[in-house]
Amino acid sequence: MSWTIEFVSRTAEAELTALPLDMRSRFTRIADLIVLFGLQGVHEPYVKHLDGKLWEMRLKGADGIARSIYVAASGQRVVVLRTFVKKSQETPQRELDIAFARMKEIKP
Repeated sequence: MSWTIEFVSRTAEAELTALPLDMRSRFTRIADLIVLFGLQGVHEPYVKHLDGKLWEMRLKGADGIARSIYVAASGQRVVVLRTFVKKSQETPQRELDIAFARMKEIKP
């Protein structure tokens, strides 16, 4: 069984859609790697552990950098919780708080 990528809500999906094309393409590339090789087969510089169950996809483009925070869910699913343009070295606590709140919305 291969991994699947889904969004926790339409809001989370719209955040990705709002990014420039090159960053969305980078997301698609990383998502394809996860589907092909599983979470165990994809490492930095593509993904990085954040806190607890939260991980981030690292998106880079001509306009800067963005992150998609995700969590592994049951049934070999990756659920994207939050996507945002990153402006500082560390991931802002506000973004982590949003991701943790959205994690409660995941359906088994």
